[in-house]
Amino acid sequence: MMNGQNTDLATMVTGLGCASIVDAMGRTHQHRTHQHRAHLLGLVSPSPQRPMFGPAVTIAYLPYRDDFTDSNAAGFAGWFYRAVGDAPAGLVLVLSSGGYPDASHGGGTKMSRLHNHGLAGLLCDGRLRDFDELARYRFATWCIGEATRAGVDTVTPCAANIPVEVRGVCITPGDYIYADRAGAVVIPAQSVREVLAEAHRVESEDAAFLPHIRDEDPVALREGRRTSSER
Repeated sequence: MMNGQNTDLATMVTGLGCASIVDAMGRTHQHRTHQHRAHLLGLVSPSPQRPMFGPAVTIAYLPYRDDFTDSNAAGFAGWFYRAVGDAPAGLVLVLSSGGYPDASHGGGTKMSRLHNHGLAGLLCDGRLRDFDELARYRFATWCIGEATRAGVDTVTPCAANIPVEVRGVCITPGDYIYADRAGAVVIPAQSVREVLAEAHRVESEDAAFLPHIRDEDPVALREGRRTSSER
């Protein structure tokens, strides 16, 4: 079960879409010269109708090395429990690619731990196996695609709860992750309420423009006579 804060935030995110949250991130985290990239594209899911939302914990992957004896000994199970700690319910587990986004990072058997411990979701910057099995679990899964061959000889988990890069976006432990059919967005924990409130304003503004668009004058627009109310 989610704690009180996450339940409250889950209520705030209800009815929102990824695009509106991305727009809200752009408004909230503006900078004159630097881009705070927050959106991720190219994700697929075994259950794409199921959105995902929750605070992130991370496992960083690297290319497999035989001499990483301590890291290899822990395996996915060890790194999973190091990442989720004593309060796993409602978390989103984020796995970096290790430089091989086409390698499998696991499948239905390994990832059953997320189901057993009540996590909200899995965001993997790599491939996963057993989509049919993953679709039956309670958590939402988003990744790069489905795989058939195991990837344990290609990438290996090496660290838990450190900042990771996923498809050009920095994700730090505690960031909130939202994903739906459109893509995913990463929201800093300190501004998540502000961003979600702004996303609702974005949705309201879009809804308010619909009658203006319905009643717009095609002739005026073709002649370049635009008004400030147009979008």
